[in-house]
Amino acid sequence: MFELSKHFHFDAAHTLHRQIETESSRRIHGHSYRAEVALRGQADPVSGMVMDVGLLAQALETTRAALDHHFLDEIPDLGPATMENLCTWIWRRLAPLCPCLHRVTVSRASNGDCCSYFGPIAP
Repeated sequence: MFELSKHFHFDAAHTLHRQIETESSRRIHGHSYRAEVALRGQADPVSGMVMDVGLLAQALETTRAALDHHFLDEIPDLGPATMENLCTWIWRRLAPLCPCLHRVTVSRASNGDCCSYFGPIAP
Protein backbone atom coordinates (compact mmCIF):
# COMPACT_ATOMS: atom_id res chain seq x y z
CA MET A 1 0.00 0.00 0.00
CA PHE A 2 1.32 3.43 -0.94
CA GLU A 3 0.31 6.96 0.02
CA LEU A 4 1.01 9.64 -2.57
CA SER A 5 0.46 13.26 -1.60
CA LYS A 6 0.71 16.66 -3.19
CA HIS A 7 -0.07 20.10 -1.84
CA PHE A 8 -1.01 23.54 -3.10
CA HIS A 9 -1.34 27.00 -1.59
CA PHE A 10 -4.08 29.56 -2.00
CA ASP A 11 -4.97 32.94 -0.53
CA ALA A 12 -8.60 33.81 0.00
CA ALA A 13 -10.91 36.11 1.95
CA HIS A 14 -14.09 35.32 3.84
CA THR A 15 -16.33 36.25 6.73
CA LEU A 16 -17.35 33.88 9.49
CA HIS A 17 -19.93 33.95 12.26
CA ARG A 18 -18.37 32.45 15.39
CA GLN A 19 -19.10 32.18 19.07
CA ILE A 20 -15.82 33.84 20.12
CA GLU A 21 -13.59 36.45 18.49
CA THR A 22 -16.70 37.47 16.62
CA GLU A 23 -15.89 41.06 15.68
CA SER A 24 -12.81 40.39 13.56
CA SER A 25 -14.26 37.18 12.07
CA ARG A 26 -17.44 38.88 10.86
CA ARG A 27 -15.44 41.46 8.92
CA ILE A 28 -13.97 40.47 5.58
CA HIS A 29 -10.50 39.09 6.24
CA GLY A 30 -8.12 36.72 4.53
CA HIS A 31 -5.82 33.80 5.10
CA SER A 32 -3.02 31.97 3.34
CA TYR A 33 -4.01 28.32 3.15
CA ARG A 34 -2.15 25.11 2.38
CA ALA A 35 -4.13 22.14 1.09
CA GLU A 36 -2.66 18.66 0.93
CA VAL A 37 -4.30 15.83 -0.96
CA ALA A 38 -3.30 12.23 -0.24
CA LEU A 39 -4.06 9.19 -2.37
CA ARG A 40 -3.74 5.66 -1.04
CA GLY A 41 -3.54 2.49 -3.06
CA GLN A 42 -1.44 -0.07 -4.82
CA ALA A 43 0.94 0.93 -7.57
CA ASP A 44 -0.28 -0.01 -11.03
CA PRO A 45 1.80 -2.98 -12.20
CA VAL A 46 2.41 -1.44 -15.63
CA SER A 47 3.09 2.22 -14.74
CA GLY A 48 4.42 1.63 -11.23
CA MET A 49 2.31 4.59 -9.98
CA VAL A 50 -0.68 4.99 -7.70
CA MET A 51 -1.65 7.87 -10.02
CA ASP A 52 0.30 9.81 -12.59
CA VAL A 53 1.49 12.89 -10.67
CA GLY A 54 1.01 14.98 -13.81
CA LEU A 55 -2.70 14.15 -13.84
CA LEU A 56 -2.88 14.84 -10.12
CA ALA A 57 -1.17 18.21 -10.62
CA GLN A 58 -3.74 19.16 -13.29
CA ALA A 59 -6.65 18.30 -11.00
CA LEU A 60 -5.11 20.26 -8.13
CA GLU A 61 -4.44 23.31 -10.29
CA THR A 62 -8.07 23.50 -11.38
CA THR A 63 -9.16 23.26 -7.74
CA ARG A 64 -6.56 25.80 -6.57
CA ALA A 65 -7.60 28.28 -9.25
CA ALA A 66 -11.24 28.07 -8.11
CA LEU A 67 -10.17 29.17 -4.59
CA ASP A 68 -7.10 31.37 -4.97
CA HIS A 69 -7.77 35.10 -4.52
CA HIS A 70 -11.52 34.52 -4.29
CA PHE A 71 -14.08 35.59 -1.72
CA LEU A 72 -14.97 32.21 -0.21
CA ASP A 73 -18.43 33.36 0.84
CA GLU A 74 -19.32 33.41 -2.88
CA ILE A 75 -18.05 29.92 -3.76
CA PRO A 76 -21.02 27.75 -4.77
CA ASP A 77 -21.65 24.72 -2.55
CA LEU A 78 -18.98 25.68 0.01
CA GLY A 79 -21.21 26.90 2.82
CA PRO A 80 -19.60 28.82 5.69
CA ALA A 81 -15.90 29.14 4.86
CA THR A 82 -14.57 26.87 7.60
CA MET A 83 -11.57 24.59 7.17
CA GLU A 84 -13.98 21.66 7.53
CA ASN A 85 -16.08 22.88 4.60
CA LEU A 86 -12.96 23.64 2.54
CA CYS A 87 -11.79 20.04 3.06
CA THR A 88 -15.09 18.53 1.94
CA TRP A 89 -15.44 20.98 -0.98
CA ILE A 90 -11.98 20.02 -2.25
CA TRP A 91 -12.85 16.33 -1.74
CA ARG A 92 -16.02 16.60 -3.83
CA ARG A 93 -14.10 18.24 -6.69
CA LEU A 94 -11.25 15.74 -6.68
CA ALA A 95 -12.97 12.43 -5.89
CA PRO A 96 -14.22 11.85 -9.47
CA LEU A 97 -10.71 12.48 -10.83
CA CYS A 98 -8.73 10.67 -8.13
CA PRO A 99 -10.25 7.25 -7.41
CA CYS A 100 -7.71 6.51 -4.65
CA LEU A 101 -8.40 9.76 -2.78
CA HIS A 102 -7.78 9.11 0.90
CA ARG A 103 -7.37 12.43 2.73
CA VAL A 104 -7.70 16.18 2.23
CA THR A 105 -6.00 18.47 4.75
CA VAL A 106 -6.35 22.25 4.91
CA SER A 107 -4.09 24.28 7.18
CA ARG A 108 -3.21 27.86 8.02
CA ALA A 109 0.40 28.18 9.14
CA SER A 110 -0.15 31.68 10.51
CA ASN A 111 -2.11 30.35 13.47
CA GLY A 112 -1.35 26.62 13.47
CA ASP A 113 -4.88 25.51 12.52
CA CYS A 114 -5.22 22.27 10.58
CA CYS A 115 -8.18 20.09 9.58
CA SER A 116 -8.23 16.76 7.71
CA TYR A 117 -11.12 14.96 6.05
CA PHE A 118 -11.15 11.26 5.29
CA GLY A 119 -14.02 10.58 2.84
CA PRO A 120 -16.28 9.53 1.36
CA ILE A 121 -19.03 12.11 1.36
CA ALA A 122 -22.57 10.90 0.91
CA PRO A 123 -24.25 12.45 -2.16
